Amino acid sequence: MNLTTILLTKESGYALIQFNRPEVLNAINMKLMEELVSALEELDKDGDTRCIILTGNEKAFAAGADIKEMAEASAMEMLQRDQFARWDRIRKIKKPIIAAVSGFALGGGCELAMTCDIILASESAKFGQPEITIGVIPGAGGTQRLTRAVGKYKAMEMVLTGAMITAEEAKQWGLVVKVVPNEYLVEEAKNLAKVIASKPPVAVRLAKEAVLKSFDTTIEGGLEFERKNFYMLFASEDQKEGMKAFVEKRKPEWKGK
Repeated sequence: MNLTTILLTKESGYALIQFNRPEVLNAINMKLMEELVSALEELDKDGDTRCIILTGNEKAFAAGADIKEMAEASAMEMLQRDQFARWDRIRKIKKPIIAAVSGFALGGGCELAMTCDIILASESAKFGQPEITIGVIPGAGGTQRLTRAVGKYKAMEMVLTGAMITAEEAKQWGLVVKVVPNEYLVEEAKNLAKVIASKPPVAVRLAKEAVLKSFDTTIEGGLEFERKNFYMLFASEDQKEGMKAFVEKRKPEWKGK
């Protein structure tokens, strides 16, 4: 792939994708989304990659959508452009995605972080949905994912005022799992990715599916889905190896089968 808006690095067991539009604080345009989604889909098919990290730079994870691309667009142009089709493809990525956020994660940047499965933040991180200040609302899932993460009242405050929250506030409200010093952010994300990559790949995939299912079904439907995935894993070689290794008090050797 000839990448210009992202940088891709593959390590043992995981991959790191870094947004590469520093001149505009990694503003998200159509080209960046196409390169990002294409890279994610390729990594999802790559047997050597078991976890993916998304990050920006110290100033910005992504400071929002590239407004120049849409400022003069009509409603029909936006509809025909299908602005968010690529975002829907991210939801279908089977491997865990970690967002390592430093600096601004605003508008589309915040929404992009929330499409990931785990969010880590540096002390400088700031999250927000400021779309209201330019006459629109979040359109890539902000009203839905933010509400599920922080609750109705905090989401209402952020969406209706455009206010930002700090990394510590994001952790307090449940949006972020951990806050670390700026210089340790990517290393912390890599360490987490290594831990996830060391687990049985099929079980990791089905565990991610089951957690995500809780957001779009009832508790009864979610429990049924969870149990089916649980039973399904007893058809995997990794389940036999994992339990045998536990009984024999040794480290398991995962095959991803």
